[in-house]
Amino acid sequence: MYFDPLYFVFAMPPMLLGLWAQFKVKSAFKKYSQVRTQSGMNGAEAARRILQRGGLGNVTIESTDGMLSDHYDPGQKVLRLSEEVYTLPSIASVGVAAHEAGHALQDKAGYAPLQLRSIMVPAVSIGSNLGPIIFMAGMFLAGTLGTTLAWAGIILFGGTALFALVTLPVEFDASRRAKELLVSQGIVSSAEMQGVNAVLNAAALTYVAAAAQAIMQLVYFLSIMNRRDS
Repeated sequence: MYFDPLYFVFAMPPMLLGLWAQFKVKSAFKKYSQVRTQSGMNGAEAARRILQRGGLGNVTIESTDGMLSDHYDPGQKVLRLSEEVYTLPSIASVGVAAHEAGHALQDKAGYAPLQLRSIMVPAVSIGSNLGPIIFMAGMFLAGTLGTTLAWAGIILFGGTALFALVTLPVEFDASRRAKELLVSQGIVSSAEMQGVNAVLNAAALTYVAAAAQAIMQLVYFLSIMNRRDS
């Protein structure tokens, strides 16, 4: 089977960044999961305080399975926290919970990047899987049909790259809101913010890595098309 060595040029740097980001976020979360908050508040309590102060008493907070599976569902107005984040009164837990509560505040404010990302989710869930398959099918076929299929795959996967880019301001803004609210609402002290910053900054790096991976794969597909057309 033929393997294009140029693929490594595009794939390896963002892949290594992704591995490093995953290591950083797991390491930071593990470290600061063992540091108790001075306020004694756990993730669920921190999120509830932020939501109530933001006029979002209608948002439900639930515990969900999985490590770092925390997310906000704008459709159902539910903030789901992993069991550890939900229950533990740790720096890591309140940092993650506040970040997710930040997404709920974005939703209330009509934050445009969050709205755009929510709209894109159905198409991206399809394009991220089918795009590469359709592209490769097109590359194996000759003539106009093959070229058309290849470009269709690129366009589908291009939505994934765009989604990754739109995600960056959404996540960065949620972390910014979380850091401000944790101190202003007395959930953590200024001294405890070092741990919060370590956890949330590491998490932000994972989104940067995901965007880099999607963009570089898209650029690789385009480079293949350029060689095909030349």
